[in-house]
Amino acid sequence: MWHARRAFVLAGLGAAALPVAAQVDVGSASRMRSLVPAETLESSATQQYHQLLAQARAQRALAPEGHPQLVKLRTIARRLIPFTAQWNPRAREWQWEVNLIGSKQINAFCMPGGKIAFYTGILDQLKLTDDEIAMVMGHEMAHALREHARSRIAKSQATGIGLSLGAQLLGLGDLGNMAANLGTQLLTLKFSRSDESEADLVGLELAARAGYDPQAAVSLWRKMGEATGNSGVGFLSTHPSGPERIRELERNVPRVEGLYEQARGR
Repeated sequence: MWHARRAFVLAGLGAAALPVAAQVDVGSASRMRSLVPAETLESSATQQYHQLLAQARAQRALAPEGHPQLVKLRTIARRLIPFTAQWNPRAREWQWEVNLIGSKQINAFCMPGGKIAFYTGILDQLKLTDDEIAMVMGHEMAHALREHARSRIAKSQATGIGLSLGAQLLGLGDLGNMAANLGTQLLTLKFSRSDESEADLVGLELAARAGYDPQAAVSLWRKMGEATGNSGVGFLSTHPSGPERIRELERNVPRVEGLYEQARGR
């Protein structure tokens, strides 16, 4: 168990990379997301994230500054973050955070606004390499960058299923109350198959640009598939593995190998 230390904020990490042409094809982001104010959702995410950290701190399960695994995660994040703004200009203003929670759960996430958490279970039980960690982190960042949570919430309301935001989606209600209501939903949202595919490809490119081997995306999801029979695989409940997922990654690895080689040469 760990003694609590302050959260580490990954802000001011230097100049972001200039936007360049994407090598993977994921199409346009959903227009439905505009129904939910980005600022409100990001504020709600920050609130829920800090509540989660407080719970972990109370249980002495929040990794302290200097913990080797936490240092590794933050080093990887520093390499990925400069390439995020080309996917979402708002990322330049996000106060990125990375924290590690002691738990046997195989799980990791990035909430809207760049709030990242890994559980020790995903690192230890899957014995992830640095390249594979970068693929997990890139994938989770991609969900935030492509605003999948924002789109899913908007679509749920538009179809009358899921969250009851009512007129607040149209700016007619109290946005503060809306943020509080949204916060309880963010970690339980399940993304669509197309969202997952998009996050795989955007994450693959982010990691390749940062100098991480794109082949690791394939080995990562093979490990995930092998872990299906284990208990506590929370990650797979929202990110199911399967042969088609792996085949799609294999088809796209060659598209980003040049980016990887360029990054290694810098």
